[in-house]
Amino acid sequence: MTSLKNKVAVITGGNSGIGYATAKALREAGANVIITGRRKEAVEKAAQDLNVSSLVSDQSILSDIETLAANVAQQFGKVDILLINAGITKFAPIELITENVFNEVMDVNFKGAYFTLSKFIPVLNDSASVILLSSTSATISPPGASVYAASKAALNAVMKIAALELASRKIRVNSVSPGPVSTEIMNKLGLDKNVEEQMIGSIPLARFGKASEVADLITFLSGDNASFITGSNFLIDGGQSV
Repeated sequence: MTSLKNKVAVITGGNSGIGYATAKALREAGANVIITGRRKEAVEKAAQDLNVSSLVSDQSILSDIETLAANVAQQFGKVDILLINAGITKFAPIELITENVFNEVMDVNFKGAYFTLSKFIPVLNDSASVILLSSTSATISPPGASVYAASKAALNAVMKIAALELASRKIRVNSVSPGPVSTEIMNKLGLDKNVEEQMIGSIPLARFGKASEVADLITFLSGDNASFITGSNFLIDGGQSV
């Protein structure tokens, strides 16, 4: 297991799914973990279950991001691991996407993630690891996912530039792009049996991924064993994007 003893890790959207699984993995590796979320009860319950710290913050609101960075710095000091994970999923054909849906997805997935990175840069330790949670949607371009895929493709572009800008401080910036993973978000999509079977049929390994498998990859990228890896996007999708 990767040792992250006494490292300070911040995970946005850490009360469920991949964020929750990663908080568990980083905690088990010895890190001091802080999870965030916009639902106070949900994030506090998750933190209690995981034995980690929590802060309430809405990634779509810039003032919340600024307050979060300031509170983390004040309460925990410099950050060694930053997982920008919070995101939302909305699917519809391009002709049916409304401005409200467009803004909602972009405000969280791109603008919110962008400014989370921006505001946390002064709080990062030299040699820190930043991981942006992207998606294979940015690679395989699924119909109905235009805004979601665009938000993640934009994030991947920022990841590469951030890796270059922060290299002088030995801060590594990478993104992780899961394919279909069994999480709360997948359940909320309400997929019927036929759609689920079609999705599984598009995956060479013929199953959905597990949140814990994505968490293991993020944990590896967080540690010293990945010290020569930056500016890379890691697909973890059972071969779906091949």
